Amino acid sequence: MGCGALAAGCANNGQNALHSKSPQSHDIEVLWWWMLAVASVVFLGACAMLFVGWRRRHTSGLPVVGEDEQTNERLVIAFGIAIPIVVLITLFLVANVGVIRATAAPKAGSTKLTVQVIGHQWWWEIRYPGHPAVTANELHIPTRTRVDIAATTADVIHSFWVPELNRKIDQIPGRVNHALLYADHPGVYRGQCAEYCSLQHAHMSMYVVAQEPADFAAWLRNESRPAAASAAPGRRLFLSTTCSSCHAIRGTTARADIGPDLTHVGSRMSLAALTIDNTPAGLLRWISDPQHVKPGVKMPKLDLSGADFRAIAAYLRSLK
Repeated sequence: MGCGALAAGCANNGQNALHSKSPQSHDIEVLWWWMLAVASVVFLGACAMLFVGWRRRHTSGLPVVGEDEQTNERLVIAFGIAIPIVVLITLFLVANVGVIRATAAPKAGSTKLTVQVIGHQWWWEIRYPGHPAVTANELHIPTRTRVDIAATTADVIHSFWVPELNRKIDQIPGRVNHALLYADHPGVYRGQCAEYCSLQHAHMSMYVVAQEPADFAAWLRNESRPAAASAAPGRRLFLSTTCSSCHAIRGTTARADIGPDLTHVGSRMSLAALTIDNTPAGLLRWISDPQHVKPGVKMPKLDLSGADFRAIAAYLRSLK
């Protein structure tokens, strides 16, 4: 059982702080390797001294210097006080003067785009100020562009972290914290809530989709549009049930904000904050029995027939 847990912990889930994809994450990665190297030298040195001490346990004095008290004192001062102080001060200066500044919140006016990220139990609300676009659990940004993430929370403390792009930032009630996102190349990067936020904390993830600027502009234009008019039976069911009491679909009478905005839910890659893939079967399973998929989530199980659930799922799949 222990081996199984270890293997599960080593599985590739798309998050890797040592697989940097931005200048900020590269600085963090380099600092990590230097700290590992220094710690390894100290650890191996301590092991070597323990080994020497064990081999000479029946012999008095140190190798080479013997029982010279002055030399022994100098060695203690050098290796026990002077070298640790120099190493720790150097690492502190590199981390705080170099890496912390390089990965700090962007200064006002230094970014081309601001994105609001609001943490909820247990999903992410994402807004683009100046645009009607509202999405969930899928943050799109243009490549080679400095993006200011304005992060806050609607309930408890959360923490926004996309390890391949930058360090984490806490989301605290009543406060807006900022982080810089910058992606060198197009790609999909996995983010995670890094502050325990109750039952489904482990299933509070997101995708950051870095696109070429032209592709991002096209995505933002489409995301800003209201839902297309539809006469589908699922639309009528959605608006007449409690679905519309929790969710918004722009272009309809559904304007609630308890759950994610579903205006373009059909184009998203995942559901329930990356808990399941956004496939026809996955969407039907999610809306028909959400408590089985993600226990504790605020979305209730509705008392509808299988045909009704299929109609609603078909309508939601059409929202792209």
